[in-house]
Amino acid sequence: MTDSPRPNGNRRTPLPPASPPGTATSRTDTPRTDTPRSGASSSKKRRDAFFDNAKYLAIVLVAVGHFWEPIKGDSRFMEAAYTVVYAFHMPAFIIISGFFSRSFDMRPDRLRRLITGVAVPYIIFETAYPLFKRVVDSDPGQEISLLDPWYLTWFLCALFVWRLTTPIWKAVRHPLPLALGLAMLASVSPQIGDDLDLQRVLQFLPYFVLGLCMRPEHFHLVRRRSVRILSVPVFASALALAWWAEPRMTTGWLYHRDSAQELGAPWWAGPVMMLVLFGCSLLLTACFFAWVPGRHMWFTALGAGTLYGYLLHGFVAKAGEYRGWFEPSVLHEPVGAVAVTVFAAVLVTFLCSLPVQRVFRFALEPRMEWAFRRDAAEPAREREQREKRAKQEAGETRESREAQEQVSA
Repeated sequence: MTDSPRPNGNRRTPLPPASPPGTATSRTDTPRTDTPRSGASSSKKRRDAFFDNAKYLAIVLVAVGHFWEPIKGDSRFMEAAYTVVYAFHMPAFIIISGFFSRSFDMRPDRLRRLITGVAVPYIIFETAYPLFKRVVDSDPGQEISLLDPWYLTWFLCALFVWRLTTPIWKAVRHPLPLALGLAMLASVSPQIGDDLDLQRVLQFLPYFVLGLCMRPEHFHLVRRRSVRILSVPVFASALALAWWAEPRMTTGWLYHRDSAQELGAPWWAGPVMMLVLFGCSLLLTACFFAWVPGRHMWFTALGAGTLYGYLLHGFVAKAGEYRGWFEPSVLHEPVGAVAVTVFAAVLVTFLCSLPVQRVFRFALEPRMEWAFRRDAAEPAREREQREKRAKQEAGETRESREAQEQVSA
């Protein structure tokens, strides 16, 4: 794929293989693509714009959904829009996370990145959110528990478990049916409890495993112009269906955090709803990917900071809930809903920006070299990478010189 796709949506250059995964949104999570230099045949590695764009747009929808929740009230249209957004925004994000976890193994350097990029942020924010509630909401009884993910931290807990089990999913013959089976069993198992939010870990697991099974060409299938055109009536139909279902179905099914019995439904409804929602989510996710631009946009660079936007916007959303910022009636009217939507999008965009990343990197991407033993094979890998870069630079210099000689001739 190039930075600017062809107008007809066909004949794109295949995506390159994914690079080794880092954190959920770290700079190593996005594969790089070769972009030709002007006046030379050599190329330099750049991040693939499509995945950064997809991550940024997905995290904007996550923030918008959280800010819609306290203002949707009795508005049937707002509830329908909220349902549609919640049906695919986290599945899309989780599929991308799975796609970039394909090369994860138990190599020491990758385990270190998993700890520093997922486990450590989980501990920090799982502590910070309850402390924030104690101060802002004047709730001294709010407990800190690393076993009970609070608000947004469930995703870090789930990602840690999913990545650790990646070698298993790569080893079994039919990983996706197995993951779906586990998710269906979880939907009828209220005894699982809330520890580590295992209901969400298991019920969202199929999306992560699907990402592991996907190849670059699968993303091309949904990014054709025909799919982009068909996605318009699909989204319109989904909105109409959500409007019809609003008084007939609880949105609790979309959160995947409770069993069927806990939602007041018969046990057999759990597996059925799991399969129905999985199919609907995949359809809407495909439509979402169809509209994600593949070229470099003004927000592409923000895709590297989506974990920052995800975890930090929660403090603002919760502060509004604690302080009653969403109570004015004007916010529950169409004009107010639009204003809240714009505010949420601007807020998460700012929180994904480079200055914010620099300030909070100590919490979300700490290096922590002092905490780990040096891998004996790491110097050899670093030396190999240096030699590879030196050969590449030498080749680029030679090709550039030859090109200049041909121009001079």
